[in-house]
Amino acid sequence: MGIKEQIDVFLQSEAFGVVGASTDRHKYGNKVLRVYQQKGMRAIPVNPHEKEIEGVACVASVAGLPPEVKSISVITPPVVTEQIVDLAASKGINNVWMQPGAESPLAVEKCRRHGINVIADGSCILVVLGYHEH
Repeated sequence: MGIKEQIDVFLQSEAFGVVGASTDRHKYGNKVLRVYQQKGMRAIPVNPHEKEIEGVACVASVAGLPPEVKSISVITPPVVTEQIVDLAASKGINNVWMQPGAESPLAVEKCRRHGINVIADGSCILVVLGYHEH
């Protein structure tokens, strides 16, 4: 599969997890959540320290995501991303998009080992979906 096909498969999920979601509107963890909202897509923020972000109730971890979430955007430090991949695999998540800076060779390798469609080539969901500030 080429990157375009991988992205198309990622975007077929009914709902999306945003791991590393942030209340800070200047951070990528917030912008990724908002780009899903801008496109009318259901996104669930994953943050153990917040109750809600951008009006959406948070779940504390990947384990708390509802079953219709088959794709997650990951905006975490690489060492955390590596742990997220294991959680995603045990949860039955098929697609992991590591935002630039979240990826690590080990995290990518873990995805491949688990048969997860991984996007970690520097592609940015904000660019692909056409994020805009407002």
